[in-house]
Amino acid sequence: MAQLIKLKNYITRYEWDVYRYPSQFIRHKQAQWNKLYHSWAYPEQAHSNDKESGSDLHASQRFEKIKSFFKSTDKKMDSVGIPDQPQTLADLKKHFLGQLFPFQLKWATSTVTEVSAMKKTFHSDETLQYFLQRFPDTYLIMYYPIFSLNNTPIDADIILITPIGIDIIQLIEEGEEAIIKAGDDRTWMIENRNRQTNILSPYISLKRTEHIIKRIFRVNDIQFPIQKVVLSRTNPILFYTEPYHQQIIGKHEYDDWFMKKRNMSSPLKNKQLKVTEALLKNCQTLSVRRPEWESGTQSHKTGHELE
Repeated sequence: MAQLIKLKNYITRYEWDVYRYPSQFIRHKQAQWNKLYHSWAYPEQAHSNDKESGSDLHASQRFEKIKSFFKSTDKKMDSVGIPDQPQTLADLKKHFLGQLFPFQLKWATSTVTEVSAMKKTFHSDETLQYFLQRFPDTYLIMYYPIFSLNNTPIDADIILITPIGIDIIQLIEEGEEAIIKAGDDRTWMIENRNRQTNILSPYISLKRTEHIIKRIFRVNDIQFPIQKVVLSRTNPILFYTEPYHQQIIGKHEYDDWFMKKRNMSSPLKNKQLKVTEALLKNCQTLSVRRPEWESGTQSHKTGHELE
């Protein structure tokens, strides 16, 4: 499960200490998974262990809460015959990832002392859930961050920071029958049922985000690979030649691309965290102090500016 280190211009715990929170998240996730899996696989043993603990009442309540999470009151089957409660390990994992998603949003929008007003739509953002739930724990996601350069906010694309490099991703997804035709640096074309529509070339946004990252790298004397990616999971992308340092991943190339990303096995790297720290320091952050930390709510704007 990839980690959401920056969401738009919201405050994030990773800004506090990027060398601490990524590994802490991985430990937390593993511990919660072990507990949940053990309670699901060995319910009688879990109940027995709870009764033997020092606080029988609280332990029993914890077990009943876990048990009720899996059991539906009416125990009905849905239209395709899948039960409402997890019956397989795959179902259990799906439930687990769903439970972790709100936790990730909390870390990406608050700290102990401050909080940002997050749009409610992010709770149901399927694209965000896809990037967080389908990639390894050591992938760090900046989801449409807003950088601040010379006091100017600049919107960026999705940034995937892996242990071996950065992917800047522009996602293009149209109707099922649509075909995307790559054009020049200015316009591309969407063809759907003999209707053609021009769209702004994704190269423009990708190059802007790349320019921001390279500028930050120069100031901080960082060398780290950067790859620009035009991605469509649902539509084929037709192109003559693939630009330098840029991947075009359409529907037909997607499975290979995805499996290579998903199967990459590497721990968090110090260079990766150094890169992340430099990028976060140059992001715009809007937040307010938590009410319990001050009597009056005062708006704050933080983030180092790149001169």
